[in-house]
Amino acid sequence: MTTLPRRKLGTTGPEITTVGFGAWAAGGGGWAFAWGPQDDAESIAAIRHAVAKGVNWIDSAAVYGYGHSEVVVGRALAGIPASERPLVFTKCGLRWNDQDRMAMPARDSRPTRVREECEASLRRLGVETIDLYQFHWPDETGTPVEDSWGEMLRLVAEGKVRWPGVSNFAVALLDRCERVGHVQSLQPPFSMVRRDVGGAEVPWCSAHGTGVVVYSPMQSGLLTDSFSVARAAALAPDDWRRKSPQHQSPNLERNLALRDALKPIAAKHGASTAAVAVAWTLAWPGVTGAIVGARSAEQVDGWLPAATLRLDAANLTAIAAAIARTGAGSGPTTPA
Repeated sequence: MTTLPRRKLGTTGPEITTVGFGAWAAGGGGWAFAWGPQDDAESIAAIRHAVAKGVNWIDSAAVYGYGHSEVVVGRALAGIPASERPLVFTKCGLRWNDQDRMAMPARDSRPTRVREECEASLRRLGVETIDLYQFHWPDETGTPVEDSWGEMLRLVAEGKVRWPGVSNFAVALLDRCERVGHVQSLQPPFSMVRRDVGGAEVPWCSAHGTGVVVYSPMQSGLLTDSFSVARAAALAPDDWRRKSPQHQSPNLERNLALRDALKPIAAKHGASTAAVAVAWTLAWPGVTGAIVGARSAEQVDGWLPAATLRLDAANLTAIAAAIARTGAGSGPTTPA
């Protein structure tokens, strides 16, 4: 097994590799935020390949494929020796409709739902404890976040969850949770295109001893070598990216121009543009790790070098200039 760099997740969390396996696409096709069809055997092979290469955590969510991603992750874990098992992160707080799989899931973090979802995720994953359990999105049922967070902390006290976290929370909600009990981790969107959390939530986490695991560091494929206007047009009918503003004109062309500007930097490092994109997020103080999706073992090998790729000041300056020149995205352009 390869030794990859690790960082501590928050003040009392585990040491995690700077890149982790994202199992969103493992949910398969036919639901509101699918990536199109996906073969389970390929997902399992990709997970096991990542673990064999040294990745020590997997991030999933109950809503990915409406439970299917967690089932696939559980099957992958069952084939890995106990001594090599990765940490398992998952999320709750989205209620879907099995009768209308393309309907938008409701954001529901009522305490009873949080507990029910935890029990269901434990069964699907085939584990006794969820290593990091996160609210996926802020609640929209009117439930005070203090009530939801209190239930999360009870799950920790009962041993069903090791560390409690949140995803897609802004500073105001983080403050409210922190007053009830420590927020171990935040999972925000962060990439060269979506940079806004670099100016607010990431600094908050640094100040409060909260870890940060960022998602979509390659902007859902846009910052990879293989993406193109033609590929965007050919996405599967149920691929959620068809409706993503960043995958449509004029943002699509701006984002691909930014991707192209990364190629000379990637060449100097002997790496892919995907690895440069992921390494850029890891260069920000306060970021613990990056969740990187893969649908095959080959894709894992494309971004794995990001774990050891160090962008110097000249690289970061060149990237900031490329962001300004292309007009891609929004938010601060250079790590503090």
